[in-house]
Amino acid sequence: MIAYVNGIVTYKDPAYAIIDVNGVGYEVRISLQTYTSLPDIGARCKLVTFLNIREDAHVLYGFGGNDEKKLFLDLTSISGIGPSTALVMLSSLSSSEIRQGIIDEDLRLIQSIKGIGSKTAQRVILELRDKIRKEELVSTGVKSAETSSGTLRSEALAALVTLGIPKATAEKSLDAIIKREGQSISVENLIKMALR
Repeated sequence: MIAYVNGIVTYKDPAYAIIDVNGVGYEVRISLQTYTSLPDIGARCKLVTFLNIREDAHVLYGFGGNDEKKLFLDLTSISGIGPSTALVMLSSLSSSEIRQGIIDEDLRLIQSIKGIGSKTAQRVILELRDKIRKEELVSTGVKSAETSSGTLRSEALAALVTLGIPKATAEKSLDAIIKREGQSISVENLIKMALR
């Protein structure tokens, strides 16, 4: 198993990054939380990772810290939540918001995430509530990163499509949000709003 990658960021977008480790480029699926913590292209970074091995693919997931990785693994341990859904959850809300929602048994908050229905939200709260209360983990908030307005829509669209949202649905949602919020919105907030 690959515990972490430590190298140079050669590519990044809100859904994945490529990290060059001594001449080998690792494509790492990331959440919006991790995207906001990544340094600029050409800078060195370290991501803790989880390698998901399936029949049809080996997918490497990367996280800015062990806190986010632990929550990802907790979420994927629940029936009905796979790695893609867990990434959508971690992209929609920060780790601390998800944990607080589970501790507070805030069904509405968990259900506000795209793809999470009532029964899945109830399972998340029921199965993780006591575990998270015992751990009493506190994570840092997500910092907002600005992007040029010309690439705002295209970056958000690429991320949403990668997360499994149909392109036409994503485009319609993004256009409505940009019209309402204006071009000054960050790509992270745009994606968060589209996922709700």
